[in-house]
Amino acid sequence: MKRRATGLLLLVTAAFALIRLTTDGDGFAGYVEAAAEAAMVGGVADWFAVTALFRHPLGIAIPHTAIIPNRKDQIGESLGSFVQDNFLNDDLVGARVRDFGPAERLGRWLAEPENARRIGEQTPAVFGGVTDFLDDDDVAAGVGQLLARRLETIELAPLASRGLEVAIEGGHNQVAFDATLRGVDKLVTEHHEVLRQRLYEESPWWVPETIDDRVFSKITTGITSLVADVLAKPDHQLRGLVDQRARDLAVRLRESPELQRRGEELKAEILTHPEVRAWLNSIWDHIKTGLMDATVDPESELRYRLEAALVHAGETLMTDPALQAKVDAWIERVVRYLVNQSEGEVASLISSTVARWDADQTGERIELQVGRDLQFIRINGTAVGGLVGVVIHAIATLL
Repeated sequence: MKRRATGLLLLVTAAFALIRLTTDGDGFAGYVEAAAEAAMVGGVADWFAVTALFRHPLGIAIPHTAIIPNRKDQIGESLGSFVQDNFLNDDLVGARVRDFGPAERLGRWLAEPENARRIGEQTPAVFGGVTDFLDDDDVAAGVGQLLARRLETIELAPLASRGLEVAIEGGHNQVAFDATLRGVDKLVTEHHEVLRQRLYEESPWWVPETIDDRVFSKITTGITSLVADVLAKPDHQLRGLVDQRARDLAVRLRESPELQRRGEELKAEILTHPEVRAWLNSIWDHIKTGLMDATVDPESELRYRLEAALVHAGETLMTDPALQAKVDAWIERVVRYLVNQSEGEVASLISSTVARWDADQTGERIELQVGRDLQFIRINGTAVGGLVGVVIHAIATLL
């Protein structure tokens, strides 16, 4: 564009010289000469004006030239103030947020399963970044202390009482009783010789061995027979006795101050045990590892539930005007707060950034952005100057 504007100036200069050298300036030639002369003036004047914005014309330090390089700091401050006053205005930004309707747009975007899946894919990176930022030792200790304090507030005896009642209601105590009976039967069967030898050792020396054998046989047969009988009969009397004893224990655990005191002592002893403390502190590592594995696996239950929750949240935002209003109001408050807190910093950033630029480079940068249009000013100045020259010459001729 510079070459075009300069070429047009040279063209009218050549036309002026040609007319002046080859004609006497009368008639039509006079109009051409006047047009070329005025076009030269307009072109040179606009060249001077455009050039003066960015540098000294012909390298001569004429006052009020090279305006942008010389006043770049003031320009930066003015630009920062302009942005602050006209763009970082909380009322203006708040109105724009309301018009934009971020909640409804966010809901429409989240309701697309593909978008929810994209967020799910970023979960490992986000979770990994958060956990890398945290100190594992501090977090582990904090989680351990939190769990310990929470467990300290739970009374052990009433909890055990309620657990026992639930087990009785569901028949789980009978399942445990059956398992115990089978264990006794297995102990008697598999350790027959060991038990027999122990009976011999405990029996008086004067009791004959044959009597010991008969006694041992009666005992083991009676045990296995009783176990088989109880296991075969759901309504066996012994089962009712076990249920009653369990219910009595549940009541005592709930109402007995002595059992409650002993339960609290046992709980305190357990919680202060070094191994228990180490286990509580290690829970964070298990949680962290489990969550990381679950977020990485695209087929994990956590990823599935997370993506389903995002889709559901998006659908709710799309269809619930009251929720949209709440979310929009919250976003507007956040944006207003950020604008109020950062408007001065943004203006300062703009002015300080411009202040750090080299003066000549600043002129070049701005010229590259707007210089094309400024060269049109030169072209237009040349053309308009030529037209004005024709008009002036016409008026002079008429006069």
